[in-house]
Amino acid sequence: MPRLIKRYGSRKLYDTEDSRYVSLEELAGWIREGRQLQVIDNKSGDDVTAGVLTQIISEEGRKGKSILSTGFLHDLIRIGESTLKAGEEAVGKAREGASDFVQRSIDRLKPGGSIGEARAEMAGLRERLDALEKALKEMNEADEPSASRDD
Repeated sequence: MPRLIKRYGSRKLYDTEDSRYVSLEELAGWIREGRQLQVIDNKSGDDVTAGVLTQIISEEGRKGKSILSTGFLHDLIRIGESTLKAGEEAVGKAREGASDFVQRSIDRLKPGGSIGEARAEMAGLRERLDALEKALKEMNEADEPSASRDD
């Protein structure tokens, strides 16, 4: 269960577990320790975790402590949210397909099923996953800037 932090209009962050105000640096430290956080806007009740995490990354960059390369940050902005969501959806569909496949394979291995059928289905799933990986790679390559031409 994530540690609940409330963000107030004054941008102050309040740790509900310790009943005290905390800094972005403290939140960053907790995250590095492996803790999960959830930040809720106190007035609206909206989950603002992503914004606060982005703010932590921004503050660390401003202090010269960023672990993210500028190339990575450029790519992140370039590919945008829609590409990330499309990738997440594709991975979700692949997981669903794999789960269905495993269940069907288990059902076939019950009396009356054969290992050969399961192997054939596994080979088909591998082909579909290879095609998905190829499509994602092509999407990433299409999003990369073309090399500058000095001709």
